[in-house]
Amino acid sequence: MGMIVGVMPGLGPSAGLAILLPVTFGLDPAGAIVMLAAVYYGAMYGGTITSVLINTPGESATVATTFDGFPMAQQGRAGPALVLAAVASFVAGTVGAILISLTAPAVAAIASSFGPPELFLVVIAGLLTLVVIIGQNRLLGAVSALIGFGLATVGVDITTGNQRYTFGSPELIEGIDFIPVAIGLFGVGEILWSLYNRAHRQDLGYMAVSARARGFWPTRRDWAESRGSMGRGSLLGFFVGAIPGAGATVASLMSYSVEKAVARRPEKFGHGAVPGLVGPEAANNAASAGSMVPLLTLGVPGSGATAVLLGGFLIWGLTPGPLLMEQNPDVAWALIGSMYLGNVMLLVLNIFCVPAFASIARVPFRILGPIVVVLCVIGAYTVNGSLVEVGIMLVCGVLGFFMRRFGFSPAALVIALVLGPIAEESLRQTLLISGGSFGIFIQRGPSQALLAFVALLCVFAFVAPLVFGAVRRSVDRRTERRLAEAARRAGEGEESADDRPSDEQRQVDA
Repeated sequence: MGMIVGVMPGLGPSAGLAILLPVTFGLDPAGAIVMLAAVYYGAMYGGTITSVLINTPGESATVATTFDGFPMAQQGRAGPALVLAAVASFVAGTVGAILISLTAPAVAAIASSFGPPELFLVVIAGLLTLVVIIGQNRLLGAVSALIGFGLATVGVDITTGNQRYTFGSPELIEGIDFIPVAIGLFGVGEILWSLYNRAHRQDLGYMAVSARARGFWPTRRDWAESRGSMGRGSLLGFFVGAIPGAGATVASLMSYSVEKAVARRPEKFGHGAVPGLVGPEAANNAASAGSMVPLLTLGVPGSGATAVLLGGFLIWGLTPGPLLMEQNPDVAWALIGSMYLGNVMLLVLNIFCVPAFASIARVPFRILGPIVVVLCVIGAYTVNGSLVEVGIMLVCGVLGFFMRRFGFSPAALVIALVLGPIAEESLRQTLLISGGSFGIFIQRGPSQALLAFVALLCVFAFVAPLVFGAVRRSVDRRTERRLAEAARRAGEGEESADDRPSDEQRQVDA
């Protein structure tokens, strides 16, 4: 059920849990919590399927999965991509469950020390990954991010209550939702881009997937490239997910940035790099487990989905927090135990279903294209049951096509749209706490460490490319001078050889 919820663009874990919450009222608290948690895990992976196969993320946390997952499908490797994503999800979910069992109190203590200043710096660190994602077109990517920030300001000001850029439309008072924008940019935009390139002659840009079972299994090289990415993504995702408000989106983007930074060939990212798929996918699912830590130990939801779970706890008369483990250990440990069992079931289910999922890549464009458009319309409409979201989705689809056409970054726009409100809210809360002083960022221990980390990211993102570029140009100039000198010497040698008399001439002279 969770996978079905995740596959449908527009639902996602939060909406799926909210819809299914009334179904659990007849169950005992432990069974109801386990059922909702299973839907949560399944929905997190379900969004990966559409991200890989049709370049349409089910939610913001799977945006990073499209960067290299969809190119792998275009290369005829949809099966290996889905298998690697399933294994990464299993490893990360299991690591997250183990860490919850062993370190929940300690992690909760660290996470509880994170206030608005620390959350703002965490989000800034996530936004700096835009520089990595943008790659060579940094200016166009920065413009794309600014468009995303602009869209994020639409709605009611969180501090003053004034309406911003609503143009008198009641539907825009709550702002522009991420889902119709993402569906339009990645779903409809991809269809229009494929039509523009006449990709329907190649089945929407996909190459044929082998019908043999071994065609769906990753190679030894894939496994070798993914081992380190799974570990790094799992640890990073868990600890970022334990920070209330950070969520799986920030974790997956930071993981993508880390994997590209440590890669031997970073130029392969965005073109089907295995670490670019495995790292964010592991971080995504580990963050899902990490978001349970503040919920169980502090009673603070770490994400939108865990906020729905918090509502379920309250409905059943349970109060998440420090006393939950003492007063209701059966519920707490049933939830933790369901993580182990749920991850195993997801792994088995997805491994067996990979051939069926990957066969979507062989569907002709004349069939798959209209299906994708219909799913996009349904997904956008289910956000609020309004045609306004459908209109936003269609406009963003056209915008996504032109962004692809002229080299802009749709991913940068979406990421800025998701993280912009979080950054604005945390920054305003920080300034209210400090009375408008930015000195608060250097007065707190956690914020000092995060500020140093952000500074390192800035150096890596902005200074390092300039230094490396200058060194590379210097080496190229030296190489050119050496080649020119060698060519000049070779030419002089040929001229001197031509000036010397031949053996026949010397005999005649003699």
